[in-house]
Amino acid sequence: MKVAGLKVCQLCAVDFTLKHFLLPLIDGMRREGWQVVSVCSQGGHIEELQRRGYPVIVTPISRSLNLFAHLISVWRLYRIFRNERFDILHAHTPIAALIGRIAGRLAGIPLIIYTAHGFYFHDEMPAWKQRAFVALERVGGWFNDLLFTQSAEDAEAAVREKIAVARDVMAIGNGVDPARFRPRSLDEIEEVRASLDIPKSALVVGMVGRMVREKGCPEFLAAARELAGQFPDACFLLVGDRLASDHNDPVEDDLAEARAVLGNRLITTGFRSDIPDLMAAMDVFCLPSHREGMPRTIIEAMMMGKPVVATDIRGAREEVVHGRTGLLVPTRAPRQLAEAIGSLLANPEMREGMGRQGRLRALDLYDESKVIALQINTIRHYAKQGGLL
Repeated sequence: MKVAGLKVCQLCAVDFTLKHFLLPLIDGMRREGWQVVSVCSQGGHIEELQRRGYPVIVTPISRSLNLFAHLISVWRLYRIFRNERFDILHAHTPIAALIGRIAGRLAGIPLIIYTAHGFYFHDEMPAWKQRAFVALERVGGWFNDLLFTQSAEDAEAAVREKIAVARDVMAIGNGVDPARFRPRSLDEIEEVRASLDIPKSALVVGMVGRMVREKGCPEFLAAARELAGQFPDACFLLVGDRLASDHNDPVEDDLAEARAVLGNRLITTGFRSDIPDLMAAMDVFCLPSHREGMPRTIIEAMMMGKPVVATDIRGAREEVVHGRTGLLVPTRAPRQLAEAIGSLLANPEMREGMGRQGRLRALDLYDESKVIALQINTIRHYAKQGGLL
């Protein structure tokens, strides 16, 4: 029996997050009979989302460090929340979540939830900077009733750093649709490669993500340059681009250096919606990121039966079993990254075995429907406790 009557706000900073990460959860809530309204900044996906029947309220949410701009955003969100009378605020992305939770509490929203898709603080930060971000998360924690983290390490950190109490923290994991991210036939793979001008016989190393330094793009490109001579039939596929909100962190010089060595063996596609098809063209998936929560692209690659080379960071090391489903290397270590990728390129049996084990692990742990059900059931429990149901 479906439970009706809850009105939920899904809040994030940019519409990219809404379109690419939150729609499965929104769809799940709507199947429960809940009314879901999303709030985010204006962007290129808003019109499409509204056309598809997703209610979206647009309001500017700055991602800068301008305190005055954030105070204005708090006021705007407060007015939206008072007008809409939400039962639940579910906030995502650090800055939007911080100002949104403050506005939500001021507006009297009964149940406030924050999903930390990856705490910004990490071990490689200078100590003072790490403490500053922990302090901001603690402040945000004063205003929420329930904290979801995607990785178990983030859940442990939330309790250890006194961001939230243990009873109100839950690691929910991350997931993808196994019907969409499935292994492809040889004919399908060859068709995708032909569309990208990649030879049938090429070995393809791929990466999917925003084209910024913290995602490890420079290390990926440096590793590609190092592997170019050793594997003359290898191609390197970069899927993604910079967001309009990515003001810093450029990688254009790194791209130019890699292209000078690799030529047309370096393929860049920009943002694409056909990620499963592009992943099908890869022999090895790589994510040398500096910081993650619970990276979905690794799960997508595993679900498609691809071996993964990733950095030994929280989230990624929870997904990749080193030596069984892929290989883990230190951050900012292009030579070790190249060695790991090279070992897979040189050994087809290892690639196939790790890919097979990765898909079994993904099917067991990272089925999107299980992750969504866990969130909805937990939210329902908190709503009942709060007298909303």
